[in-house]
Amino acid sequence: MEHQTIVNWAGQTVRLTWQPYKQLKASDIVTSVHGYCFLDGKLVLVQMKGRGFNVPGGHVENGEVPEQALRREVYEEAYIAGNLTYIGAIEVNHSENESFSENGKYPRVGYQLFYRMDITKRFPFLRQYETTARIWVEPEQVPHVMNDHELALLILKEAMTDKRNMVSNIDRESAFT
Repeated sequence: MEHQTIVNWAGQTVRLTWQPYKQLKASDIVTSVHGYCFLDGKLVLVQMKGRGFNVPGGHVENGEVPEQALRREVYEEAYIAGNLTYIGAIEVNHSENESFSENGKYPRVGYQLFYRMDITKRFPFLRQYETTARIWVEPEQVPHVMNDHELALLILKEAMTDKRNMVSNIDRESAFT
């Protein structure tokens, strides 16, 4: 089931639609990847400079497939590694954004991909990149700690369900090669 919300990102009106297990087409543009990363039943959150606590993630760099980008981002932000399972996408739609520029850095419609990571390795937290802290949070405490839109809790709920074998990472990678 899809869920929507409208957010204001730096004065820009953007419609977000959560689409669990959405299979993207090769023409769909992925702008970022994010991981709900678990170890011993707790979720890792990272504090971003000036943005509060959130799940690790970031932009896909040229030449990366989404899973590579997420592995890089979770290491750079949380200093962890693990096994990934795709759980869905948020469609980021700027159609109602009067300030949208076709020549800007984002597409009119793009996608943020979300994964569950079962952490297999935890490294010393070195603060070499853009995060200042890493914390381990009981899932029921996330609404009191994480600084994000309302869809984040729906994604957390999906990450905690036992549907992890529904979508193969191999199928996802083939759409981007």
